[in-house]
Amino acid sequence: MHLDDLLDSQLALPSIPRVIALVLSELNREEPDLRRISHDINTDPGLAARLLRLANSAQFQLTNRIGGVSEALAVLGLDQVRTLTMAAGVAGVFKKVPGMDMHQFWRYSLDVAKLSRKLAREIRGNPSNAFTAGLMHAAGELVMHLGMPEQMYFLNDQAKPLSPMRARAEHRLLGYNYADVGGGFARNWEFPQAIIDAIEHQLAPFAEAVYEPLAGIVHLAAWRARAREEGMGEGAMADSFPAEVALTLGIDIDHVLTQEAVEWTTGQEAAAMT
Repeated sequence: MHLDDLLDSQLALPSIPRVIALVLSELNREEPDLRRISHDINTDPGLAARLLRLANSAQFQLTNRIGGVSEALAVLGLDQVRTLTMAAGVAGVFKKVPGMDMHQFWRYSLDVAKLSRKLAREIRGNPSNAFTAGLMHAAGELVMHLGMPEQMYFLNDQAKPLSPMRARAEHRLLGYNYADVGGGFARNWEFPQAIIDAIEHQLAPFAEAVYEPLAGIVHLAAWRARAREEGMGEGAMADSFPAEVALTLGIDIDHVLTQEAVEWTTGQEAAAMT
């Protein structure tokens, strides 16, 4: 299947759920209406529950429990609400994908998102955009599995979906890979341009005319998370470390390689996405 045909396929590129679309549309205004956002979120029990769970998490160390969406909005801030809404939308339309272990996929994706956020803070980037780009960076893999399952089953025997060699195997067979498809998916859902560029250029972040530091951050975070999935040892990671990307961003190798570089995703966190 050609890339354009895949991106035109309604099966492969599901439409954004109505409530998610309404919330994101309001969040993208210059002066979002918090009352309207609260009202729309309250019409989606799943999204409201995710919002309240995050507001009441240990991250915010609140004395009193938050019981309403409007209170949660005040605690979280609009950037966090946007990130959570996008994540809920993508997780909702990709509940089951043939040929993919969705529990493993979301655990890995959350690992990339967390490490992307941490690296963005180190270079004074936008941590919210980094988290979203990291979370969504491999969504193209899901689109490809939905749009052409037979080819993906064939590819899975050559390189597993989360293998560091996956993109190369896809390009060799199809002429494009999950990053190309993911960029189209993000564009279809009208993500911010920085996130679209980060997803589309993640595999060669500084080789194209578009220079987007967020693409370099996602490149490093995804490399580290895939190395962990493959069970790479310290020596193998040091040998394959994307040094040029790290050097361009001014990021120290130890901030990516060490186990303490990120709070790795728990099974419970991954289960919440599936």
